[in-house]
Amino acid sequence: MVRVVGVRFKKAGKIYYFEIGGLDLKEGDKVIVETVRGLEYGEVVIGPREVEEGYIVQPLKKVLRKATPADEKQVQENKLREKEAVGICQRKIQDHGLPMKLVDAEMTFDGAKIIFYFTAEGRVDFRELVKDLASVFRTRIELRQIGVRDEAKMLGGIGCCGRTLCCSSFMGEFDPVTIRMAKDQFLSLNPSKISGVCGRLMCCLRYENDIYEAAKEYFPPCGAQVRTPAGVGKVTAYNVIKETVIVEFAEGITSEFPLHQIEVEN
Repeated sequence: MVRVVGVRFKKAGKIYYFEIGGLDLKEGDKVIVETVRGLEYGEVVIGPREVEEGYIVQPLKKVLRKATPADEKQVQENKLREKEAVGICQRKIQDHGLPMKLVDAEMTFDGAKIIFYFTAEGRVDFRELVKDLASVFRTRIELRQIGVRDEAKMLGGIGCCGRTLCCSSFMGEFDPVTIRMAKDQFLSLNPSKISGVCGRLMCCLRYENDIYEAAKEYFPPCGAQVRTPAGVGKVTAYNVIKETVIVEFAEGITSEFPLHQIEVEN
């Protein structure tokens, strides 16, 4: 058995597991861990637990120590350097005339690498830009192209619901979202109604999708002939939350009935 904890490096980032050995850690502790990028500072979001070695994806990195006041100071200094790096990189992009939009910069805890995130319509030859940045910062430079959903997650914002974007507040990873989900929920297919600030389908379309999938088992399908207290008609839609069915009659009149009043015609 191996003792591990789940560590997150950003507020709504992915959770990674690390071996803790004999360290006494609890949820909420700030830690310094060893990663493929070097030393990183993160927060324990899943407390210690024992896991069988067969369930572990190797190699499993280790938590080196609890973060100290000096580590906390280093993190704050890194944040200031990241802001400075964004300004410098933006000017260098303009100098090189590259068709790219800088989104953010991130420095590893030990300062061994600076990662610049950007969006672009297509591939960008940034080799000269990397050399230029390396000569300025005297450290390893990585430029990483991201998509519009990742950009929204990094920058944050307010959704049409009036709340902070899900992706930047609690979603660790993006789940697939399809137009079929909007159709199954009888939502308007107007792109402006079902798209998030990133321009892609809203992530929240998935939240109730399982309920609508299950509803197909006990709601009559659209187009089915059904008998109602007002006569025989055709199902045009249903409301899963209210448990009602909308039926259209021969005269073109539509009415809404509780599910228990509906009987499917054979």
